[in-house]
Amino acid sequence: MKSEKIILFDGICNLCNQSVQFVLEHDKNKHFRFASLQSEFGQMFLRKHGLDTKNFDSIVLLDGDTFFTKSDAVLRIAKELHHPARLLSYCAILPKNSRDFFYSFIAKNRYRLFGKKESCWLPTPELKSRFLD
Repeated sequence: MKSEKIILFDGICNLCNQSVQFVLEHDKNKHFRFASLQSEFGQMFLRKHGLDTKNFDSIVLLDGDTFFTKSDAVLRIAKELHHPARLLSYCAILPKNSRDFFYSFIAKNRYRLFGKKESCWLPTPELKSRFLD
């Protein structure tokens, strides 16, 4: 049985919201469900794993009982998407510390570079079933 894959993202980050919309567009087989890190589900996950509930610095991919953050999460997500988005998963050949350094730089500066919203992005009624509260 395939485990459920859930992407946790910063719901007020413009880059994060655009990334979720990109995944929705390229996830033809609907592998992923989504929740913002600010949601009840996201906050519960963060508390359970001893992660910061206020200052989010990473996307999180839950895959069954395992979770991945930073570049590992991004590359595992990309691997499930349709071509050409799947090509991003080949960056896994780069050393993890190099990938995470670049990821952390973007994450630290994401609001300044891409802006943020006052509230979380809300999915359309058609997409609502793919989002957790």
